[in-house]
Amino acid sequence: MNGILIENIKQLVQVRTGVSGEAFSCSTGNEMNRLPCLENAWLFIRDGMIDGFGPMENCPYKEDIPLGTKIIDATGRCVFPSFCDCHTHIVFAGSREKEFSDKNRGLSYRQIAARGGGILNSAALLHKTTEEELFEQSLVRARELIRFGTGAVEIKSGYGLTVEDEIKMLRVIRRIGEETPLTVKATFLGAHAVPESYKGRRSEYVDLIIDQMIPRVAEENLAQYADVFCETGFFTVEDTERIFTAALKHGLRPRVHANQMDFSGGVQAGVNYGAITVDHLEHTGPEEWDALAGSDTLPVLLPGSTFFLEMDYAPAREMIRRGLPVALATNYNPGSCPAGNMQFMMTLACLKMKLTPEEAVNASTLNGAHGMDLSSRLGSITVGKTANVFITVPIPSYEYFAYAFTSPLVETTILNGKITTL
Repeated sequence: MNGILIENIKQLVQVRTGVSGEAFSCSTGNEMNRLPCLENAWLFIRDGMIDGFGPMENCPYKEDIPLGTKIIDATGRCVFPSFCDCHTHIVFAGSREKEFSDKNRGLSYRQIAARGGGILNSAALLHKTTEEELFEQSLVRARELIRFGTGAVEIKSGYGLTVEDEIKMLRVIRRIGEETPLTVKATFLGAHAVPESYKGRRSEYVDLIIDQMIPRVAEENLAQYADVFCETGFFTVEDTERIFTAALKHGLRPRVHANQMDFSGGVQAGVNYGAITVDHLEHTGPEEWDALAGSDTLPVLLPGSTFFLEMDYAPAREMIRRGLPVALATNYNPGSCPAGNMQFMMTLACLKMKLTPEEAVNASTLNGAHGMDLSSRLGSITVGKTANVFITVPIPSYEYFAYAFTSPLVETTILNGKITTL
């Protein structure tokens, strides 16, 4: 018997039924403001899965506890499903704090990129870094995410920008999924920036992505998705469409970086090609919302990078008012958001995007799982789902989690049904 009984839970958060009746894969529109919880609850984990839960007064294990069960007393504590962070770049080499100083002197993100900083700076650092060194650096960040309560993560390449360096990144991403308890989804992002060696020849670089990178990624089965930074000064809608056509032929589903700095057309391109997500969306309006409303594409908002770059925030309230779902992710990366704490992202979403705490939890758990094709396995407290949960320190309620944004509130992490020690 391999079981864990968590008892006396103050609040069991994000409780959803999934076998019949109320089956949830994604929370949309006004529904995002509903967060089912159980007060004074128990949760039983068996063989890595959520086996049962309910009010303590009806707990079947009060006296008849299965042999070998570990008992955790969660008095005064909340239990959440682990966060599902569906947009990160945690595989990178070195850091870019000097660009932080440049930004504080008044240079914009585009100006820093134009002088060889930004993504190209990270590409140069990564090229000099061995695969083993890259893994060791990235492993530190993966463990950091776990400590913050994250159990599933999407990780992008995109700091390689050559065939071999992109493959190196994706191999590291695969290894993180193999050597940590995180559930990992991999995204090929060769179209992150045009490398210096192709300056003025963007179309030729797109040819390289299509003719060499994508077939190699598919041949080695290194990614589930293909992403493009469809943005002014980076890749056009036409580039994006060419890359997505090739990606789909090789079994890679599209994702898009879109509308971060301008109205780029990336949202519509993503929807047209069946992208699972379109991400950033600081610049969106009726045309983008109408396109999303008739699609299965999930808007993913990244308030950490908006905060760090001091930009205007994505209009999350209007998206929700129009009946759209939204997900939150960290965008953990070395240039625009060197942070992987989903708790802080929830705070930003509440303060700056005016999400309710309930909407922020739904956006970072259930909807984040949906943004990685994982909603059948993760994102809620549901019988039959993988037991990815965390137990907080004693707190008054789930609302406190986003409220106390600098306090370390995760006390115990359970991933794949096992208590995680780092």
